[in-house]
Amino acid sequence: MQFGYARVSKHYDQDTTLQLKALQDAGAERVFTEHASGGRWDRPELQKMLDQLREGDVVVVWKLDRLSRSLKDLLHIMEHLSARGAGFRSLTENIDTTTPAGRMMMQMVGAFAEFERAMIRERTQAGLEQARLEGRVGGRKRKLQPQQEREILEMVQSGRRTAAQCARLFGVHPSTVTRLLQRQETA
Repeated sequence: MQFGYARVSKHYDQDTTLQLKALQDAGAERVFTEHASGGRWDRPELQKMLDQLREGDVVVVWKLDRLSRSLKDLLHIMEHLSARGAGFRSLTENIDTTTPAGRMMMQMVGAFAEFERAMIRERTQAGLEQARLEGRVGGRKRKLQPQQEREILEMVQSGRRTAAQCARLFGVHPSTVTRLLQRQETA
């Protein structure tokens, strides 16, 4: 039996339509669809599919990175398939592990895919560092303005209010006030 596996990240603008069409055209008899990061191992539909594999079954994916984002996990999945006597096909990369050449090609493509992700990660880190050097800071907007932080510090330190009271007064989570107080102590 041919099992198809289609996955997209949790981004709302992504869907599996293209993958599902390709898997159907390739002869997948049962398709498992997932909306989760490929870097996570705890994907219920993937686990469900792997649990149902029997000897002679083939797992078909539209593209290699739909199955996994890391070479380590990809190789782990391939070992699982091999232990069950199942094969693997990737339509885009034209890999078929039911042949010796396909097994070798899968390992090479997996290594290149991991290298590409590492390069993207490295470029992203370099871009973030450059932005920091230019004074641009990413991340979530601060919950409290500097003036509000000074007011909270003054109220708590003078004993007029507790940290919990200040959190309610300024509409923030108590841990926000706790972190502010901790930063002040270490400064």
